[in-house]
Amino acid sequence: MNNYEINLTEVSLAYGNSEVVHKVSFGIKRGVFAGLVGPNGSGKTTIIKSLSRILEPVHGRISLRGQNIKDLKQKDLARLLAVVPQNAVLPSLFTAFEIVLMGRNPHKGFLSYENENDMSMVRNAMEKTDTWRFRDRRIHELSGGEIQSVVIARALTQDTVIIVLDEPTAALDVARQIEILNFLRSHCKERNKTIIAAIHDLNLAAHYCDRMILLKKGGIFIDDAPSKVITNENLTAVYGGGSYVYPHPLSGLPAVLPMVD
Repeated sequence: MNNYEINLTEVSLAYGNSEVVHKVSFGIKRGVFAGLVGPNGSGKTTIIKSLSRILEPVHGRISLRGQNIKDLKQKDLARLLAVVPQNAVLPSLFTAFEIVLMGRNPHKGFLSYENENDMSMVRNAMEKTDTWRFRDRRIHELSGGEIQSVVIARALTQDTVIIVLDEPTAALDVARQIEILNFLRSHCKERNKTIIAAIHDLNLAAHYCDRMILLKKGGIFIDDAPSKVITNENLTAVYGGGSYVYPHPLSGLPAVLPMVD
């Protein structure tokens, strides 16, 4: 038994007749923070869409906790997996609190109402993501970074084993990027969650991810620990020249700098 929470077996994904991901296979166990990295158009967001069942594989199988994802009822899927999309479409007149409270919907029965435990979970998630302070503000009054933090709080409130994020720090300033990723990594380890995130910034991915899945043209170029993935040879092969990898002076993890003539 492999005990994978997420398992892709020779998965191919397409938009219409255009295949963009070709026979990708990987498994992620509980308690692991995995990063999908690679150039624009390499398939990161497409794989995230398949995990959230927005996009169905044209070939292969996606399993969550051993169950074929296509066989799961929507509510059962939502109890297993929470999604933080890159550009969430939210009702503009709802408050931040109301959006985060929606994370409890998969756990509620027909015509049942939120209880004290639900409210406590919302407050806890909002405090940890620093969104409690604008809980009464409407979504249209918030910045892009604030909205992203609200959506992350909603995913935490959903209380799933698996959290899938597409560029979770894209709209955040540097301080908030570090704050959110610090929390997500702690949440992964302390609560034994499985997290997979598409991350554009290689330095952030190398620092926070247990493993990195480096994609090139819709396939896996290498899947390993950050120190094995982020090398000059790999980056040149996938991204082309123009960067240099060196050990971070504090962590010893690989750090990427632009080459300077």
